[in-house]
Formats: sequence, structure tokens, C-alpha cells
Amino acid sequence: MKYISEFRQQDLAKQLAKTIVQTVNPQRQYRLMEFCGGHTHAIFRYGVQDMMPANVEFIHGPGCPVRVLPIGRIDNALQLLQEHEVILCTYADLMRVPASGRNTLLKAKAAGADIRMVYSTQDALKIASQNPHKQVVFFAIGFETTTPATAVALEQAKALRLTNFSVFCNHVLTPAATHAILDAPQPIAIDGFLGPSHVSSVIGSQPYQEFANRYGKPIVIAGFEPLDVMQSVLMLIRQLNSGRNEVENEYTRAVTPAGNLKAQALMSQVFAVRPQFEWRGLGMIAINRPFFVQRH
Repeated sequence: MKYISEFRQQDLAKQLAKTIVQTVNPQRQYRLMEFCGGHTHAIFRYGVQDMMPANVEFIHGPGCPVRVLPIGRIDNALQLLQEHEVILCTYADLMRVPASGRNTLLKAKAAGADIRMVYSTQDALKIASQNPHKQVVFFAIGFETTTPATAVALEQAKALRLTNFSVFCNHVLTPAATHAILDAPQPIAIDGFLGPSHVSSVIGSQPYQEFANRYGKPIVIAGFEPLDVMQSVLMLIRQLNSGRNEVENEYTRAVTPAGNLKAQALMSQVFAVRPQFEWRGLGMIAINRPFFVQRH
């Protein structure tokens, strides 16, 4: 339970809550957006909002990779199943995501489509090797956190000469979504961000420096446990009180400034970045540059 139970201690949470109450300026409002669904889950599950002063408000951000997937991508997967009779490998999270006409992958599976729920890309590769006469398509989703695993699978399939394995790629980039939120024609009033933790373990904290510099918004890379969230809130409040706009890292046990350089290099080698992509709730997002370029 290391790194889990330590960050769920009630007595420490009460101490942090008291410190936050003592630190806030009662004359101002603190509007903080948490980017990830994992943060939102921790806030609601552990009652973090209830421990905050009345002038500290959480603005719930884009959410998880499943939630932001456009309906059209589920439609595309269903079309693959209907027209090409592939074996579609997917995570269980996607099975109930609605497509057009209230259809889902779960309904398609019940109607006879060959859909296999997998735990990892390695499961999909194993299915491809066991079914050499069937095309196996892995429905890849996720932020930068899961993108390296998909890249590894493609490299392995190439090495194994699995010509019946392919990927329906739906990975998305989180810094680009943050740009879209801040550049919106009618932007939401946001004072600071709880930055994504698992994403940042891959891309590092450096890519977020632009938001602090360009938009004047402080960002704290926050872990997903309740004490992580509360400590990150305190760090943001202290920045806002002193007029600072910096990138700080609360999740130091997993995140470094540069991130995972090996994973970044692999993503750059395997994937090409689209000029734009659709994000449910945000619409079409333009990509000005990749955020996982190998640093030399």
C-alpha cells in the first residue's frame, strides 16, 4: 500500500484543510480547474470540496480519455466490425460509450460482433498471433499516459511480422486541450490548474511552462490521491496570493521536469501528430506542435 495509504490519512487531511482556511484571502475567489477525471473522482469520493473554504471552487475539466472520445469514433469502430468482420480489441471502459442511434460496442457484441475486452496491448497482440487468418484491430485510446504502450505494441507487431494486427488510433494530447480551453472565444474564468499527473510522468512538467508564461495561470502537477489534491490546492493558493504564475510539481514521486525521455522518443518515432483532432466537449482542436519531441 506504499504511496496510497500514506496519502489518504484523515488526520493529515484535517491539518491541510485547516492550513488552507488560514491561507486563503477571504476577499477573493479561487477558481481552480482540475484537468483529469482522476482528480474529480478523488474530490467527490473523499469529500475534498466539503473540506475547502467557501471561496475555493473546483471547476471540473475535460476529464478522462473515454469521456472525451467523440461519438464518431465509436461509429467508426462499429463500421469496421460490420464491413470488415475484424476482431476488435478494446478496454472495458469503451463498451458502454454511446455511438449514434444509442448504439454501443456492448450492444454490437451482444448481437454477435467479435469484440474482445483486453487489459493491455499485449493481450491484443496475443489474440492476433492466435488468429493469423483474421484482422485484429486494437481500439487505442488515452492521453500521453497510454500512448507509449500502443507504440510498443506496433513495434512488437512489426518485429513479429504480424501482418494481421493494426491500431485504430484515438490518442489525444493534453497540452493542446489546455490551449483550447484558454483560447476559447468565451473562456471560463480560471485562476489556476491542477495539472495531470500520470500524463506528466511521461511528458514531464516542462510543457506546461508555456501556460504560466503566456496566460499567467499557475499550474501545479497534482497526484490523484486526496492529500495530493489538497496539497496542490494549497500550493496554488499560495501562488495566487503572492501573484506568482509558475509550474510547480506536487507529484514529485513520479514526475520530473523532462519526463520519460525513452517513452517520448518512442512516441515520436512511431506516431505522426495530426494537424487537428476532435475532443468531445471542446470540438476541433488545432495542434501547433507535438509535445513529446525527444530532447537532446
